[in-house]
Amino acid sequence: MTDKERKLGEFGFAGDDDVVPFEVSALDVRGRMVQLGPLLDQILARHDYPDPVARLLAEATLVAVLLGTSLKFEGKFILQTRTDGPVDMLVADFSTPKSLRAYARFDSDKLAAAVEAGEAAPEKLLGNGILALTIDQGADMKRYQGIVALDGETLEEAAKTYFRQSEQIPTDIRLSVGKLVLPAAGGSREHWRAGGLLAQFLPKAQERLRMPDLHGGDGDPGQPPHEVADDSWRELLALVATVEHNELLDPSVGSERLLYRLFNEHGVRVFEGTHVEDECSCSRTKIRGILEGFSAEEIEESTEDGVIRVNCEFCSKAYEFKPAEFSAEARSA
Repeated sequence: MTDKERKLGEFGFAGDDDVVPFEVSALDVRGRMVQLGPLLDQILARHDYPDPVARLLAEATLVAVLLGTSLKFEGKFILQTRTDGPVDMLVADFSTPKSLRAYARFDSDKLAAAVEAGEAAPEKLLGNGILALTIDQGADMKRYQGIVALDGETLEEAAKTYFRQSEQIPTDIRLSVGKLVLPAAGGSREHWRAGGLLAQFLPKAQERLRMPDLHGGDGDPGQPPHEVADDSWRELLALVATVEHNELLDPSVGSERLLYRLFNEHGVRVFEGTHVEDECSCSRTKIRGILEGFSAEEIEESTEDGVIRVNCEFCSKAYEFKPAEFSAEARSA
C-alpha cells in the first residue's frame, strides 16, 4: 500500500469539498467522487441565482471538479456552455491543484416564462448549443478542447457523450444537486449541496473495449449502440445505477461509505484526494494588464463619473482605476 493509498476510514473520512479518487481493480475501474458543501453554497449565494439557474451551475461545477482534479500538471480545466436557452452560458473554471470559480448568465424574462410554462427542466433551460471542455496547460502549451452538441441533453448526458466521442473512454457519471436545511441564528437556513461520481473503465487489454456487433435492424434491442460489451463494464453500470440522488448529497453517508456500499464485494481502494476551495484568479494586476491594451477611445468609453469600474463576473469583486493611469504619458513612463 502506498503512502497516498488508505483503507476506508484509516485517516478519517473525507468531508465536504474533498475529492476522493478510487480504484476497483477487479473491474478495471478508476474514478473520483465528491460532495460539495460550503464551497458551492458560497459560489451560488454570491450571485443569488434563481434556483433553476443555481442547480445548473452546481452541475457544471461538479463536472469541472471531477475532471479538473485529474490533471497532473499546472493548468486549468474549463467547462463552458453556449446555448440559445434561458440560461445561455455556464462557466466553471478549475485551476490546479484546488481552485474553483464559476458563474452563470441567464435571461430573467425567458427564465420566468419557462418556469411559468412548466419548462424548467435543466435540458429545457439550456436549450440548443454546445458544451466545450478545455484543458489549458499554460502559455507555452497548446490548448486541448473537446466540443459536444447540446440538443435537449442534460450536462450529465453531454459529459458522457464527450468521453464516448472525444476520449473514447467508457465513462459513467452521476450528478445530484439539492438543498439541506440547517439550524441558524434566528431560525433555519437552506444550504446548497451537490454530489458527483465519475467512474471509468480502463482495462489493460484494449480488445476488452470492443463494441458489440450492430443488430440487423429488426427490432432486437440488444446492447445499446456505442456501448462496451465487457461484463466488468456492464456490472459497473449496474452498480452505479443503484446510487440514489440523496446518497450523493447526504453528508452522513459520505464519499467513502458510498464507495464501500457500491464496490465492497470487489474490493475498493481510495487514495489521497484534493480539498477544493472557492478561489478566484482575478487580481488588480491582471485587470490592469487588460486595460493597458485598450486604446484611448476605449478607455474613454469605459470611464463613468471619472472612474473605470470593473467587476469580476466570477467573484463579484469590484476594482476601480483612474483613466489617467492609462494616458499616453503614463504608458511611456
